[in-house]
Amino acid sequence: MAIVVFVAAIYIVRLFMMQVVDSSNKEFADSNAFLKQTIYPSRGLIYDRNGKLVVSNQPVYDIMMVMREMVDFDTLQFCQVLDITKEEFDERMLSIKDRRKNPGYSRYTPQVFMSHLSTEDYGRLQETLFRFPGVFIQQKVMREYQVEHGALALGSIGEVSQKQMDADPYYRRGDYRGQSGIETMYEELLRGEKGYEILLRDVHGKIKGHYLDGALDRLPVSGKDLTIGLDIEIQQYAEELMQGKMGSIVAIEPSTGEILTLVSAPTYSPSLLVGRDRSKNYAKLLKDPHKPLFDRPMMAMYPPGSTFKTVQALVMQQEGIINENTAYPCNKGYYYGGSHKLGCHAHSSPLDLPQSIANSCNAYYCWALKALLDNNTKKYGSTGNAYDAWFNDVCSFGFNSKLGVDYPNEKAGSIPSRKFYDRYYGANHWRSSTIISISIGQGEILCTPIQIANLAAIIANKGYYYVPHILKSVEGDVIDEKYTTKHHTAIDARYFDVVHEGMLGAVTGGTARIGLIDSIQFCGKTGTAQNPHGKDHSIFMAFAPKDNPKIAIAVYVENAGFGATWAVPIASLIIEKYLKREIPEKRKWLEERILNGNLIGEE
Repeated sequence: MAIVVFVAAIYIVRLFMMQVVDSSNKEFADSNAFLKQTIYPSRGLIYDRNGKLVVSNQPVYDIMMVMREMVDFDTLQFCQVLDITKEEFDERMLSIKDRRKNPGYSRYTPQVFMSHLSTEDYGRLQETLFRFPGVFIQQKVMREYQVEHGALALGSIGEVSQKQMDADPYYRRGDYRGQSGIETMYEELLRGEKGYEILLRDVHGKIKGHYLDGALDRLPVSGKDLTIGLDIEIQQYAEELMQGKMGSIVAIEPSTGEILTLVSAPTYSPSLLVGRDRSKNYAKLLKDPHKPLFDRPMMAMYPPGSTFKTVQALVMQQEGIINENTAYPCNKGYYYGGSHKLGCHAHSSPLDLPQSIANSCNAYYCWALKALLDNNTKKYGSTGNAYDAWFNDVCSFGFNSKLGVDYPNEKAGSIPSRKFYDRYYGANHWRSSTIISISIGQGEILCTPIQIANLAAIIANKGYYYVPHILKSVEGDVIDEKYTTKHHTAIDARYFDVVHEGMLGAVTGGTARIGLIDSIQFCGKTGTAQNPHGKDHSIFMAFAPKDNPKIAIAVYVENAGFGATWAVPIASLIIEKYLKREIPEKRKWLEERILNGNLIGEE
């Protein structure tokens, strides 16, 4: 009886495994009678802020194989039709059957043999398809770019990885999804929903039509169209200005936080990462010594240089250290610690607050930092407490943390905390002279270009900002409310007018006067970021017009020297192009100089 019970138990377990757990028999039976073909949806289109189509779709074809149906398969003829060698055919088949590379392999389900079939190959194969049992063609959509600009911002799509398939059951081997830029950030909106059709086979495996006349078929649902904040005409112009240079440009609409321009230079054509050559082209871009795949606007961290003086001017006013009439001396620099000097360029002295911004005086902000940290212990109790107040005010501008841009790879930058200096120098063993370089945006302070562009937007708005974002609107939907919510700094609005005055003075008669534009009053601040690896970086941030600003911009040109040399003209030309849509004849000389400038070749 024990033996009988044991054998019966084995049979029961085995039947349970075969009928319930193991689906291979069901797959075998279903594949004999049916062929379930996926119908891929059209991916959502992308338009720029002016309604110009930027990214559309084009049909592509994949060759699919069901291995168990490939009986009496004429391999040589198949290779001739596709113009491939027998060795290449065998290599592809081995790759498909290798469960380490293709964990979802099954003889009963369609497998991708070749992707991105050309129109010519598709035509030849379609004519002879009946000769190759188990082979059919799967139509998909691939991106088609209407412009050759904005590659990093727009992003690209590519075949899903095993990790992506594991994370989302929507995807199967051979599917495509957004891999970078807004294509990946808004993948779920853009991809749509797959459909399918169930086809009926006869005993010979030939398709006889739709099962139940298509009653169980499901039509695909197209992805949603997106409108982005980029002005693609200005994007193109900005990329042309940055040809032959390394750096970045970020422009924001202050009243909404929408990103108008996002340039990382050098750049590349988005069409390079489409089709069969995607992997090959990606590898070339990856090896390029100038790093065109490096997302400089979001990832590059530089000292903000003198652009940070605007933040200091606002914080020092908020903390009661200075006002618009406060003046400090400058004798070509600031002397501290006996024999040490932080240099400054020649200008009149002493300067008041707006003049210190217009002329970018280093000494002014050294004196202000000393007044806050060393001479204000009655209010704060200690240098450390005073520094904490400064740190909190500065971080309210969005520094030292990610802004939350709807774009991958964003870095937080760095504003050193009190604990950082306590660890390095010891508690109560440091003063303003120890960290004097932070007064002018150097030393341990690091910011990304998107943060500096956002700073320009904050000053334009007199104290608040919207999280910078690329998405402007979604077809039939609304954008996330986090992009329509105001974020206020710790600085009272009344302190911004004097900074506006100083930044206007920088353009009309100060360090940025080369950028002066007829009929447009705009405010700007130059900067020069120290670079331990070579020539300093040229920086400029601005907003325009002064009243009712429409654009805030930050320009970084690496290894280019003073801000006024390269960054100011580039920003000025973009501002004029955006607001007027053209560059007047009298400024064509400046445009030509920038367009023809090749700093990479001069390295």
